[in-house]
Amino acid sequence: MNSTVSYPRDPSTPVSHLPFSPAVRVGDLIFVSGQASVDATGQIVTDTFEGEFRRSVENMRKVLESAGADLSCVVQTRNYVRDPANLGRYNELYREYFSTPFPARTTITNCLPAALQYEIECVAVAPAARK
Repeated sequence: MNSTVSYPRDPSTPVSHLPFSPAVRVGDLIFVSGQASVDATGQIVTDTFEGEFRRSVENMRKVLESAGADLSCVVQTRNYVRDPANLGRYNELYREYFSTPFPARTTITNCLPAALQYEIECVAVAPAARK
């Protein structure tokens, strides 16, 4: 395997029972798998849309930190919102975590199972590589 590929993880990273790595770092790029409203053991935590949004983004923050980055390093997000009625609140909450210049973003609706209201994944650039 290429020595520039790593799979950062630390004890604060939420676990999953599914077959994927929370993050893969390739050189200066960090790819974070979808993060949902789960606790440290990987169990889904149902909540309001806002609660699930915040828990998902905080889980993503933990995964980024395990790779030596933070939310300011994010250059692209992909967001999954189950109910399009939540898009207005989604945009408000998103602005609390990301600011201009915003990361590139894709949002897909009507795509999650009933147990989840929101999920987020991202691509980030390691801090030393950012200009």
